[in-house]
Amino acid sequence: MKQADIPLNEKERLKVLKSINVLDTVAEERFDRITRMAKRMFNVPIALISLVDESRQWFKSCIGLDISEASREISFCGHAILGDDVFIIPAASKDERFFDNPMVVEEPYAEFYAGCPLTVNGYRLGTLCLVDHIERTFNNEDIAALKDLAATVALELSAVQIATHDDLTGLLNRRGFLSMAHNTLSLSVRNEFPVTLAYLDLDKFKAINDNFGHATGDLVLSTFSTLLSGSFRESDIIARLGGDEFVVLLSSTSMTEAKKVIDQFEMTLQSYLEQKEPALDVSFSFGIAEFDHKKHETIDALLAEADTQMYKYKHARKKSE
Repeated sequence: MKQADIPLNEKERLKVLKSINVLDTVAEERFDRITRMAKRMFNVPIALISLVDESRQWFKSCIGLDISEASREISFCGHAILGDDVFIIPAASKDERFFDNPMVVEEPYAEFYAGCPLTVNGYRLGTLCLVDHIERTFNNEDIAALKDLAATVALELSAVQIATHDDLTGLLNRRGFLSMAHNTLSLSVRNEFPVTLAYLDLDKFKAINDNFGHATGDLVLSTFSTLLSGSFRESDIIARLGGDEFVVLLSSTSMTEAKKVIDQFEMTLQSYLEQKEPALDVSFSFGIAEFDHKKHETIDALLAEADTQMYKYKHARKKSE
């Protein structure tokens, strides 16, 4: 069995895949409709929308199989995402790359495979693929039809990304944050690691808009977001909740550790501003809350506590000025 090579842009590809916030989500009719159509159009027993994660392929839609994911090591889709064309295996049992693949010699006994890459933001994230138990041919008309269906899937995935990301900054928006944060908190409870939420609010942002204009205000928000993204780990979840409010959910991080990270980010921001002309007075207030599943039944409860702490901090700063 030949394992697929890793794409040269794998790090960036995985970042985009995770950013669309679709992995491990529930089935959706808009995707299932396409796989049902593919199954019927091509008269195959199995049709899948497969997303290739770091070590697995996960099925956003799965018609004809009773599993939701499989190992990337044995996946055909791992091969398919290495190129732009439809990847076709007419007879896997006769192909030296796949004849001894567990997917071929065991359930689901895949003999024929055709997978069209799903490209989002220039990255091949997975495939719309067809599987049959018998040897088959796949002509140019079939290829064109599969490409058309795959393009529809890619558009739907792009729509998911748009719905969960902030247009100005590119960060997750509130909807995207709540979904990803919920998954992180569930993992925290299951695996017993600490999670801390930092709630950040820009100080005197209205004055920046009033005195320098909204274009400058947008630039401040974009710059602040870029610095946030560069100052935290890829495992941390960063979002713009709206207006001048931002949050960072730090995994495997205690409140004490999170405070140190926020203090470091504050120094990074000030260092950046000192190098810019004209100088802008940009600062932020923050509140920190460490997740306790007995106390915080939902991510909203954790947000509320951090928000309360942030306002206490902001009020204390105003009194001291």
